[in-house]
Amino acid sequence: MEILTRAQAHRDGTSDEQLQRAVKRGELHRIAAGIYMRADHFRELDARARHRCAVMAAAETCGPGAIVSHASAAVMHGLDCGGLRLDTVHMTRSRPSGGRKSQTLHLHPAVVPPEEVVLIDGVATTSLARTFVDLARTTSFENAVVIGDCALRRGMRREDVDASLDHARGRLGMSRARVVAEFVEPGAESPGESISRVRMRDDGWPKPTLQHEIRHGGRFVGRVDFFWKEHGVVGEFDGMVKYRGDDPGRAVEREKLREDAIRDAGFEVFRWVWADLRDFERVREGSSGLASAEPRADCAAAALIRPAAEETCCGC
Repeated sequence: MEILTRAQAHRDGTSDEQLQRAVKRGELHRIAAGIYMRADHFRELDARARHRCAVMAAAETCGPGAIVSHASAAVMHGLDCGGLRLDTVHMTRSRPSGGRKSQTLHLHPAVVPPEEVVLIDGVATTSLARTFVDLARTTSFENAVVIGDCALRRGMRREDVDASLDHARGRLGMSRARVVAEFVEPGAESPGESISRVRMRDDGWPKPTLQHEIRHGGRFVGRVDFFWKEHGVVGEFDGMVKYRGDDPGRAVEREKLREDAIRDAGFEVFRWVWADLRDFERVREGSSGLASAEPRADCAAAALIRPAAEETCCGC
């Protein structure tokens, strides 16, 4: 990502008039005042990459003391942030008051302890824990869970979250942030799985065990997204990521054989896709009545269940 500043252009002998002509000819894209990028490069970027460009530009113009925060920090950390609006760059200055907001920049006033600041590509950015707490306070429960689950997979430590919650005590949205902090788990390996957990919580389902291995007759059967041991039920979210880079027909057949093996081990299996998360009724209908079902007495001996090792890398 090569960003050209007005000052750099002047040092290279390029005048303001030449920069303006390059923009008009479509050779340069103006990211912000005095910040440019090659237009062909900019056109190839997705929304996250374009926001990252805007962040780098804002860091250049805001100068020392401005810290990338909130949704912009989530982008810098590479977190799942598909539900967040990325039309505004968020920065924080470590002071108790004096914020401002425009169409493209929101400058937050808030004390940021040194331990909650990290450097990403040379730009001061709030830490994973501080970023999560800021978003847990200010965005929806669903978005915050997606961010938090991903941050835990990326190595965010719960003790750092506790410290950031303590530092933010008394700020708006802290009650919600604490609820989100209790709910997030690293076992949800994709945004779809995180949102599924939120839907289940809202629907009153019993808490599932995430990413458990099922063995039957001494043989490994598979690792499942959601498992309810007491009810003898397995839930699988099909986000299609698992089929990437594979022959679709072979992948579907392999998944069918895996599901048959899970059923042979004595468990019911139900599946859902992204569209079902917008209308959870179909998932509810296929879930064997988990929201109100009594635990099965026979399922404990049906298979040997063992939790998989927690992964610290992000599968997003």
